[in-house]
Amino acid sequence: MFKTLATISLAASIAAGTFGAAAAEEKPPVRIGWAAWSDAEFVTKLAAKLIKDELGQEVELVQTDIAPLYQGVSRGDLDAMMMAWLPETHADYFAKVKGKVTTLGTVYDGARLGWVVPKYIPEDAIASIDDLKKHDVKEKLKGRIEGIDPGAGLTRLSEQTVKNYALDGYKLQISSEAGMLTTIDRAMRKKDWFVATAWSPHWMFGKYELRYIADPKNALGRAERVDVLARKDIEKDNPEVSGLLSRMKLPIADLEAAMFNAQQTSYEKAVDQYIADHPDQIKAWLAKDGG
Repeated sequence: MFKTLATISLAASIAAGTFGAAAAEEKPPVRIGWAAWSDAEFVTKLAAKLIKDELGQEVELVQTDIAPLYQGVSRGDLDAMMMAWLPETHADYFAKVKGKVTTLGTVYDGARLGWVVPKYIPEDAIASIDDLKKHDVKEKLKGRIEGIDPGAGLTRLSEQTVKNYALDGYKLQISSEAGMLTTIDRAMRKKDWFVATAWSPHWMFGKYELRYIADPKNALGRAERVDVLARKDIEKDNPEVSGLLSRMKLPIADLEAAMFNAQQTSYEKAVDQYIADHPDQIKAWLAKDGG
């Protein structure tokens, strides 16, 4: 599924008669996989810029769905991914590759999944997932729960949540992050009622006034951490990159602010701004082991 860049580079070097020099001086690009989620996009592009500008190594970013990401890292087709939601959200995916990958560290913790509604919906109308069973609430929500892509852990847990709470007559709308956000934006402008799947960190909480509703059955899980997974042996054959990725850790508030900045400008500009605003943090991430 993924191109083997090392093989391509090897063939090119032999053809050019420069295999010895190329092997000694050049490394294949660092391949980092990511799914099209805003938090993953920011931390991945931040890591990529630091690897390229500070470590002098080329980077190739590979965007795909979450299942192929786990498979790619476990096979060594990808060097790393920075979006393993554990211990619950991606439990099934992680269980399949556990002995075939290396966990480098946690890029942020205190992450969570849940369902949100706009703050203009009174809390005495919807405070909990149980409240969605009310006849008048169900009518105003049109029996819809706005969802994201089908492969996401949040989608799987949300489908189970519909069953756990016996939300008869409701349908989880499978879409994408972009599609779900478009629906939210349209509804917020009209002050329409909606309930949507969501997660923190996310820039939507900086743009819209939203609140999580209670999940008394804990069907959507508790607080999560987001780990960096890498292929086996990366610490041995690329200690600079593995060291950087293992030390990267962002406070949730800083990450959400950066993600919102990215929506207002671009991810590239937001990454540059984050680096400029956090020099001590960046210096610590780039420090060599032991000092």
